[in-house]
Amino acid sequence: MTAGPAHAARMSASAGAVPGCSQDDVTRVAQLLGREPAGDFEVVVRNASGDPAVIRNAPILHDGRPMPTRYWLVEEGLRRLVGRLESEGGVRAAEAAVDAGELAAAHARYAAERDDAIPEGHAGPRPSAGVGGTRRGVKCLHAHYAWHLAGGDDPVGRWVAERLGPAATGLGGG
Repeated sequence: MTAGPAHAARMSASAGAVPGCSQDDVTRVAQLLGREPAGDFEVVVRNASGDPAVIRNAPILHDGRPMPTRYWLVEEGLRRLVGRLESEGGVRAAEAAVDAGELAAAHARYAAERDDAIPEGHAGPRPSAGVGGTRRGVKCLHAHYAWHLAGGDDPVGRWVAERLGPAATGLGGG
């Protein structure tokens, strides 16, 4: 797994090939999402084979709409594993297991990072809330886990990583 800004390749979905980035990544992310990305993004985590696992989204989409989800889990195997965890009651279990104050602080850190990336002078709508657009509590384990994999200090992401354990190794999860 590779993560962090040192390994991030700047991507622009609307521009196709962007100087210094791989058109293969742009194409692959579109395949993984099942649609063309609606905004700029960076690949910030890759799986063992080099495929994108987590992308970091720009806070404003190409059409000017706000994008509250900064980190997006795109790797198919990890999405399946986290989806299974969610379907087994993982959202409620994570919310019960994690300290509410620690979770609120994580939402605030996430929002601050995303807000810092909003272009200066942006006059349109701004994204709000914390991880995945959640105002409080837990809504989407995928968003928390994606931020955790990208190096974010997220108690829910850590909780997910502990539950997935070795099953996530090689897929970008460890």
